[in-house]
Amino acid sequence: MYGKICGTGSCVPKHVLDNEDLSRMVDTSDAWIQERTGVARRHIIEDETTVSMAVEAAQRALENGNVRAEEVELLIVSTFTSEILLPCAACEVQKRLGAVNAACFDLNAACTGFLAAYQTAQAYIAAGSCRTVLLIGSESLSNMVDWKDRGTCILFGDGAGAAVLRAEPGEVPLTVMHSDGGAGGALTLQSRHQKNRGSGLDAGYIQMNGREVFQFAVKRVPEVIQELLEAGQVTLRQVDYFILHQANKRIVESVAKRLGADIEKFPMNLQEYGNTSSASIPILLDEMNRDGRLKQGQTIVLAGFGAGLSWGAAVLKW
Repeated sequence: MYGKICGTGSCVPKHVLDNEDLSRMVDTSDAWIQERTGVARRHIIEDETTVSMAVEAAQRALENGNVRAEEVELLIVSTFTSEILLPCAACEVQKRLGAVNAACFDLNAACTGFLAAYQTAQAYIAAGSCRTVLLIGSESLSNMVDWKDRGTCILFGDGAGAAVLRAEPGEVPLTVMHSDGGAGGALTLQSRHQKNRGSGLDAGYIQMNGREVFQFAVKRVPEVIQELLEAGQVTLRQVDYFILHQANKRIVESVAKRLGADIEKFPMNLQEYGNTSSASIPILLDEMNRDGRLKQGQTIVLAGFGAGLSWGAAVLKW
């Protein structure tokens, strides 16, 4: 048995912060940001929270998949920005959805998080532990960004995406995951409690070496996609879409070039949302599902990469 995606949903905050708005906060401009990142706007929470966005995205996914909340047996929320730590965000989502039969837990693999949650769900379904799984990536990155730091504040946005998996006969989709903790210093976030413990870091805010992260992504992502396709005996031509974590337009373009694949197979929506970490892949999946780009039988590659440093990919049939 394997888990087939039967429904998708997403939620982004109503408030939009565009590049012109940012140019009044830090020394930057719309042209500078778009040239280096491809981001034009990002959605920022006001009344919304990580949990409330997760709930709305989940409700839309359940409705899209014609699944009742009571049918969900496993509920995973991928996040590192929840406003509540105990109980976990997944339990709060369960309560608000009425998913009373679901086992719940959070998962933190940063920008690779949704992919890790997808892999976890497949393992549970293959083992026969459950038949219906709800996966959610939800992030309020605006709470973790220093809005005076031009190097990071231009990149990130808030949002949530969700997918429902149903057990069906068939082989488990192939997935590949890697991590390199030794390189983790390139992208960090220290707890605010570290402020009083002499950490020497700007605790509470995302710290990133942009050059190192870029070099890591453009090297490792093509490698892991090639590893995945070779293991699954899938050719580049057989892949209809490569749905990558939406971090930076130049990264996506570089991955396509290194693979020798048509850039048209690499959809992007980061111009509207920025980098939403573990929410980026499911938000893009939901947009493509709802506008008709995703069709039954298509071969889709998902690829995530980010803090850890961690990276991975999965190939699936839509």
